[in-house]
Amino acid sequence: MASAQHHIEKKLAERKASGAYRTLKPENTLVDFCSNDYLGFARSPLLKKLIEQEIASHASLNGSTGSRLITGNLTYTENLEQQIAAWHHSEAGLLFNSGYDANVGLLSSLPQRGDTIITDELIHASVIDGARLSHANRYTFKHNDLEGLESKLKLAKGVCYVAVESVYSMDGDTPPLLQIAEIVEKHNAHLIVDEAHAVGLHQRGIVDELDLNNKVFARVVTFGKALGCHGAIVLGSDKLREYLINFARSFIYTTAAPFHQLAAIKMAYELLPQSIDVIDQLKNNIALFKKPIKITDSYPLIESDNAIQCILLKSNEKARQIAIQLQKNGLDVRAILSPTVPQGLERIRICLHAYNTTDEINLLASTLNQHING
Repeated sequence: MASAQHHIEKKLAERKASGAYRTLKPENTLVDFCSNDYLGFARSPLLKKLIEQEIASHASLNGSTGSRLITGNLTYTENLEQQIAAWHHSEAGLLFNSGYDANVGLLSSLPQRGDTIITDELIHASVIDGARLSHANRYTFKHNDLEGLESKLKLAKGVCYVAVESVYSMDGDTPPLLQIAEIVEKHNAHLIVDEAHAVGLHQRGIVDELDLNNKVFARVVTFGKALGCHGAIVLGSDKLREYLINFARSFIYTTAAPFHQLAAIKMAYELLPQSIDVIDQLKNNIALFKKPIKITDSYPLIESDNAIQCILLKSNEKARQIAIQLQKNGLDVRAILSPTVPQGLERIRICLHAYNTTDEINLLASTLNQHING
C-alpha cells in the first residue's frame, strides 16, 4: 500500500526544486506595499473606535453558537444585509464568512449538470473551485477577449453563467464590463461579477459605477480588502438570496460569523461614505507611482488604474530576486510565483494604499528602476 507520508515528502520536494515552495511569514516592520488594505481601514483608529462603540451598545455573545439556519442568525445580521444591498443598489444580499465561501457557494449551487459556466482565464481560484463542484460544463476565454467570450457562449448548453472580476486580483486591470454585459445579454446568459478588489477605490463597485446593476445577475463583494475587516456578501435578487440559503453548502454547513465581525462590517460601511478624501489620496498615490516607473518590453508594467500594480518578471527567480532587493530597502513587496500565476507570468505585485507617503512611493519607484533592468 502506498504511503501518504511518502507522497507528501515527494510533492514538497518537487515544489522546492521548482522554486515555487510556499512558506508563512509573520508580520514585519517594512513599509506596506503588499496588503489589500487599500484605504487603511484595517489600521484605522477611527474604525476601531466605531466598532468598539457598536459592540458596547449591543448585548452580544462571544460567539455565534451555530449556523445561521440553527442558532446563529440575528435580526442584526438580516438588517445589515439589507443595508449593504441598498448601498450597492441591489435588491438583496446574503452574507458569507469569506469571499472564498461566497464564490464557492454561489458557483457550486447555482449551475447544475447540463448547464454552462464560462469564466475569464484569470478568474479567482474560488470561482474555479466552485465551478468544479457544480458538475456544469466549463469553458474559459482568453483574458478580456470579447471574441473569445462570444465563441464560448455559442457552445453553451442549459442555463449559462459568465463569471468575471471587475478588478483582477493578480493583474489589477478592469475588463470591458459594458461590452461583456451586452454580449452576455445578447446570448441570454447570466453575468456574475466579483467586485472584491474594486469596492473602496470605487465606492460602490464598478458595476454600480457603470450603471450595470440590472444587467448583472449576481455580484460578490468582500470585506477583507478596502473595507479592512472580514467576510463577504452575494448581491442579487430576493429569490437568489432565498436559493442560496437553501442550496449553498458553504452557507448552510458553517458556523455563522460572530457579532464582532458583523459590527466591524457595519461600521466599515458607515465609514466608507465619509472617506472621499482618503479615496482621492489613493488615486493620487497610484498616479504618483506610475509616473516615474521606467517601462520596458522585457519587464512590462501591466496596465492598471487601480491599487494593484504588477510588473511582469517572467520567472520565479527574477521575481524573487527583485522582491528581496525591495525588502532590503525596507519595502514590503512580494513575489507572485508560478503556479499561483501561469509559468512565464511571474511578477511582483505592488499594492498601493492611501497611507503610503510620497517619500515611500518615490523610494519604491527608484529602487525598481535601479534593479529591474540592472
